[in-house]
Amino acid sequence: MAKQPLLSDIDIQRRLGALPGWTRRGDAITKVFTFRGFPEAVAFVDTLVAPAEQMNHHPDIDVRYNKVIITLSTHDSGGLTLNDLSLAEKIDAAGGGA
Repeated sequence: MAKQPLLSDIDIQRRLGALPGWTRRGDAITKVFTFRGFPEAVAFVDTLVAPAEQMNHHPDIDVRYNKVIITLSTHDSGGLTLNDLSLAEKIDAAGGGA
């Protein structure tokens, strides 16, 4: 698979404006989803498998009881690409808590 081109800072900022709750942390974007409890948090993570596999782009996922922290970055490109923002949209569409 070819390396994805990195997005400019302006492109990242513009696209993040359409993704509530996502923030930039260096060469990655991250969002914390909060659920009623651990079973709901893990069920949410399970819904992310299909879109991540379909895109062949996999998030870093940290589950802490009722919180799921998602971090996206295109490691082989060395930063943020369109794949990261597209997967963030799909993750939001999967329906997480705020």
